[in-house]
Amino acid sequence: MIETTDGDRRFPPALADVARVTFDYDDGEGVDFEPYDAFDSAEETTDWLRHWTGNHDLDGDAYRVFGQDGTGGLAALWCVRTGRPLVEQPVVFLGSEGERGVVAANLSDFLWLLADGLGPAEVVEAERHEGYEGRPNAALTGLAERYATTARRPARDIVATAQAEFPAFSDDIDALCR
Repeated sequence: MIETTDGDRRFPPALADVARVTFDYDDGEGVDFEPYDAFDSAEETTDWLRHWTGNHDLDGDAYRVFGQDGTGGLAALWCVRTGRPLVEQPVVFLGSEGERGVVAANLSDFLWLLADGLGPAEVVEAERHEGYEGRPNAALTGLAERYATTARRPARDIVATAQAEFPAFSDDIDALCR
């Protein structure tokens, strides 16, 4: 049996609106992101995390999975800021081939990345190649303008801020793997 604890699983309105947007993969030149219209259940998240890490003692309570890329890599809110609402938690990506990274410091910054044509997988991939080339999306820009509580700024700055706040994320994930 998978043990989980109850936590806030209310889907933020901004993510519900993102789920209604169609992302164009464009044969690898676009955004590889399939947003969900609800969080994965705690049980699904725990099961996935256990298989992804090989550590069957873990639970997925710290993650609220809200989308995936075409290979099955997951985008999630990482509930690391105790007592803070979900929209203030960092966005992370856990790829199907072990790639991972902190994408944005909060949901607001993540919305600006989407507006600039970058999904979570693209951000993690761009970090490895030091390039953030996206194609701005008018519909997602409108969503960001409606919901964001942070100022728009370049993707490189958004990612650098998030990674500076959580520099040990990848090492912490490595420590969980068996």
